[in-house]
Amino acid sequence: MKDPIIDRESDHYFMGEALRQALKAHEAGEVPVGAVVVRAGQIIARAGNQVELLKDATAHAEMLAITQAEQAVGDWRLTDCTLYVTKEPCPMCAGAMVHVRFQRVVFGARDPKAGAAGGALNLLQFPTLNHRCAITAGVREEECRQLLLTFFAEQRGKNEQARRQSERN
Repeated sequence: MKDPIIDRESDHYFMGEALRQALKAHEAGEVPVGAVVVRAGQIIARAGNQVELLKDATAHAEMLAITQAEQAVGDWRLTDCTLYVTKEPCPMCAGAMVHVRFQRVVFGARDPKAGAAGGALNLLQFPTLNHRCAITAGVREEECRQLLLTFFAEQRGKNEQARRQSERN
């Protein structure tokens, strides 16, 4: 099998599509994380976080995109696919990425506290697992990071406002 050609311009483009999903999640009051799955240069799945909407802790953008991609491909194995996600995956999502056997995972913002693609740990390349995903980190990192920082600053502002309101009552 030939090694995949990694085109940084394509990475930039597809991360832009993941950022669009993250913006939609932000507008819906979700943590702004977006993901797209690409196969043969085409987007076959796209999703943003829907944890609050669905009241489902597993409704991360990556998990929703994986399910869509499996349906598009007609198989649970996604060996010829690349996942683009705006934030370094958590352990749950990284585990799913290994199980579906993504060829490559590309992410934007790093998560040194809880990331599972090299931040806090690296499940995507864990030596005893049956598959390892290639990782490309930091694509459009500043845009991805800024979106998260803005969201959490807004959340802190809302929480502070609610606290003040409850003190007045």
